Amino acid sequence: MTTSTLQWLALSQLPNVGPVTIKRWLSRFHHINQLMTASSHELKEAGLSHQHIQALQHIDWKKTEAYYHSVKQGGCQLITWDDVHYPPLLREIHDPPLLLYAQGNVSLLKQLQFAIVGSRHPTSLGTDIATQFAAELSRAGCVITSGLAIGIDAASHRGALTANGKTIAVLGSGLHYIYPRQHQSLAKHILSEEGALLSEFPLHSPPKPAHFLIRNRIISGLSVGVLVVEAAMKSGSLVTARLALEQNREVFAIPGALYNPLTKGCHALIRQGATLVETVHDILSELERFISSSTDITPSPIKVSLDLDPLLQRVFTQIGYEVTTLDAIMAGSGLTTSEVSSMLLTLELEGYIRSITGGYVRIVK
Repeated sequence: MTTSTLQWLALSQLPNVGPVTIKRWLSRFHHINQLMTASSHELKEAGLSHQHIQALQHIDWKKTEAYYHSVKQGGCQLITWDDVHYPPLLREIHDPPLLLYAQGNVSLLKQLQFAIVGSRHPTSLGTDIATQFAAELSRAGCVITSGLAIGIDAASHRGALTANGKTIAVLGSGLHYIYPRQHQSLAKHILSEEGALLSEFPLHSPPKPAHFLIRNRIISGLSVGVLVVEAAMKSGSLVTARLALEQNREVFAIPGALYNPLTKGCHALIRQGATLVETVHDILSELERFISSSTDITPSPIKVSLDLDPLLQRVFTQIGYEVTTLDAIMAGSGLTTSEVSSMLLTLELEGYIRSITGGYVRIVK
């Protein structure tokens, strides 16, 4: 433990003081120790309010030190603004966090990161695309960064892990309050595979709606680019994309079906200048200045096998990547209800389609 670590921790816990304000203070004092030891007159001359001066000069250092030790005993690390592990790209944004709570492999924070975000309630195709792109980008040398949420975030983390890659989960809660609860096992899996968990919030902070908006700037700020896979017009994923643009990051989006509400956000991003993505090479070509030219990646194309007998093929061709109703399948195939039901069961058991609410969808194979 160093004096500056305690000082950063104390600063991060000041009430009603954000990183932009503290960054402005430090621009006047140049070093945290100068700020923390300045006189009332010097602080007032630097533009601090009476309330802020009182807060700075009445820090409970014993309480701060006790909390620091609880963080260490809880298996977490504190990464302060002046720490060698502080992510260099994140340092460049307008409002970088003064302090990060980290668990796991913190060396990943200085490696090439790429973010994948999207809907919490994606289609089966969206889930498959996120998983596949995360795996291929991992093989290309990217650390996959996302938010541990259900849906596209979780698929992205899992895609990286299936490719023996590394992934970072940025939480909208404290590291000792994994949210959503059903992703506790995923968080453990990330750590077991030398990934990392990251948060700006104290260890036991519960998730709050505002926390996720604050968290999103870290996901984009850590990364050289952000891929959005399925997003409604009003979604946190579009907030992340907007923040990425403000941070001068590359933004990519997967197009989709015209009337699918989960692709409207992606289409809006593309109209605003985001790169339309069909294959992982659409991303890698934009990131080639970051990725070693020696990296070789052959993407697995998004396709379905056609090795089916004629009757199965007749049913299969009626099913698209969007939800197809049973009535539509029957009408298109010209088969009876019992014949179609049998064929659908076979196709699902062999992994060609998936049964979901409202009908069936193709699965990427």
